[in-house]
Amino acid sequence: MKRILLLGLIVLTACDNKPADFKPRERMSQREKDSVLGASSLPGAPVVTRALGASDAGATQAAALDSASQEN
Repeated sequence: MKRILLLGLIVLTACDNKPADFKPRERMSQREKDSVLGASSLPGAPVVTRALGASDAGATQAAALDSASQEN
């Protein structure tokens, strides 16, 4: 009986190993969710990755314009 309990305990602890950077879906930002979706093998996933890149480029350009207007 003790062997079965010990084996069960070992199996349960081995199955509960999560990566250190594991984050439940409810606590992920929309950007993180989109990144996970873009990295998947679902049809259309590369489009999500390109859209995130375009969004980053737009944000970078807007920040550059904002900082340029602050200098004057």
